[in-house]
Amino acid sequence: MAAQQEVSAWRPAVAGVVEVFHARFTEYAYPMHVHDAWTLLIVDDGAVRYELDRHEHGTPHDTVTLLPPHVPHNGSAATPGGFRKRVLYLDAGVLGEELIGSAVDAPGLWDPVLRRRVGQLHSALARPGDELEADSRLALIGERLRVHLRAQRPDGPARRDPALARRLRELLDERVVEGLVLDEAAGLVQAHPAHLVRAFSGAYGIAPHQYLTARRVDLARRLLLDGRPPGEVAAAAGFYDQAHLTRHFRKLVGVTPGRYARKFSVR
Repeated sequence: MAAQQEVSAWRPAVAGVVEVFHARFTEYAYPMHVHDAWTLLIVDDGAVRYELDRHEHGTPHDTVTLLPPHVPHNGSAATPGGFRKRVLYLDAGVLGEELIGSAVDAPGLWDPVLRRRVGQLHSALARPGDELEADSRLALIGERLRVHLRAQRPDGPARRDPALARRLRELLDERVVEGLVLDEAAGLVQAHPAHLVRAFSGAYGIAPHQYLTARRVDLARRLLLDGRPPGEVAAAAGFYDQAHLTRHFRKLVGVTPGRYARKFSVR
């Protein structure tokens, strides 16, 4: 088989994520190197073998790999067909340097919930306009990683905080169009981002980004019924562009904005 390389990389507009990197390699092997960021890795096909701090590790199915900053490591395919991976490089401050030693000792995390959340975060980061969703997912992932690194039981019972949830809902209601990022919201209500997401979801049964999207779709419906074209409505309702509006509108309403508007005009 001829050597194959497929790579895509970008820097999203989400605090804490230095780079998103997707790649497929069949024969390429990484030499020893270091990063100044945390490397959060999931392998979608094949497997990777790597050395970290002079110990050999692998990436069995359904594991999440967390490589700490400043510690040398390498990597190569552990299967004949190579591997396909998705990587997030996270700012060192997302987890804190005091947890580097724990990550060196146990870089492979078998946690299907964490793996699913990392995949969902990759999907959100690939969609411009969904930064609040990415912020929320990153906060929960960071919390779960810290629990693993401190050898505690993941996902203990969430502490309810209806007053905090209401304050965030009021903020979202005030900023339906302009929106806000999770760190800003957490600063305004003086709460940890992960606790803020959990409190809101526990109180309303919906994540903050889902709530904001639903409010924006409701606004878009009213503007469409006023006769405004979908392209104009997208910006007026706080969506990144018309495609962003269409994706969420169809998911929540069942039809595209254009079809929704045409049905109204015919009626």
